[in-house]
Amino acid sequence: MRLSAYVVDLVDRSRFPDGTTFVRRAADLDPGADVVVVDLSRPDALAAVRTLRAAGSSARIIGYGRHTERELLADARAAGCDRVLARSAFFADVAAAVA
Repeated sequence: MRLSAYVVDLVDRSRFPDGTTFVRRAADLDPGADVVVVDLSRPDALAAVRTLRAAGSSARIIGYGRHTERELLADARAAGCDRVLARSAFFADVAAAVA
């Protein structure tokens, strides 16, 4: 499985499976990946999701953010995320979330 992640926090990155490709800019996400993960707290995360979908990417896109930001989580669904999770739920079991 090819996993591309727009996750800036180094501690968060350490919780991802080996082989994950991390990008520093949303524009560098791999549209050919099997799974794309975006940290919705990044200002350009939603635009990246929309761009991936507009380009025809078939990647399963997972977004995570603070549970208190309900509008942002809803916007992520509308932008094209296949799955949107609260940050705590995502990091409770990253391997299961991206499987």
